Amino acid sequence: MVNRIHPTAVIGEGVELGDDNVIGPFTVIVGPARIGDGNWIGPHVTIGTPGEDRGREHPAAWESAPTGDPDHDGHGVVIGSRNRIREYVSVHQGTWRTTTIGDGGYFLRGSHIAHDCLVEDAVTVASNVITGGHCHIWSGANLGMGAILHQRVVIGPGAMVGMSSAVRKEVGAFTIAVGNPARVTGVNTVGLSRRGLDEAAIEALGPWLKGKAGLPEDGLADRLPGDLSTLVKAWDARPREEH
Repeated sequence: MVNRIHPTAVIGEGVELGDDNVIGPFTVIVGPARIGDGNWIGPHVTIGTPGEDRGREHPAAWESAPTGDPDHDGHGVVIGSRNRIREYVSVHQGTWRTTTIGDGGYFLRGSHIAHDCLVEDAVTVASNVITGGHCHIWSGANLGMGAILHQRVVIGPGAMVGMSSAVRKEVGAFTIAVGNPARVTGVNTVGLSRRGLDEAAIEALGPWLKGKAGLPEDGLADRLPGDLSTLVKAWDARPREEH
């Protein structure tokens, strides 16, 4: 299907668009950037402007094409498909890797994805959430209104961060973190139950989720529903330098 782009939107050279995207009034998207299919991108969104780094070039990419030199242009933005990106959201160019957003996310009004962030699938980023550079937000995470992530913070799959929380260190998979500084207060049992786990399975995973033990040795991880099993194993095998 054809993209619907409002006539006041600015789409710079070096932007690759898939199909069936909606791009609202006064939105600015500059390259290098690649955007998939079926995204709803609201009014006054900004995608692809330079990372906030005093030492980086700040090209007027809405006027000229990328040069092909990432030190000048930035390392790009890639956004997947079926995301909803609301008013005044901003997504910056990477400074050493591509700033990446996966599929099926919901980015509420005024949220910000900084340079070099990796945001996986099906995340919810509420209004006025601010990420520092180089953060990694795993699939299914939910960041509450006004949360702030320090640079290089890792948010685990299915984790929930409470509104106005200041996150300075890793938040584990399927945990709940609140406060300033944010501290883990429990397990996201609602999120796990929605993925098909019963109370016994959640209880068995509890020590691992809280970082107090390894995965159960009875093969529980293999018996979890398919996508959850994949996430649990990937989180368990993650490089510990992200921790």
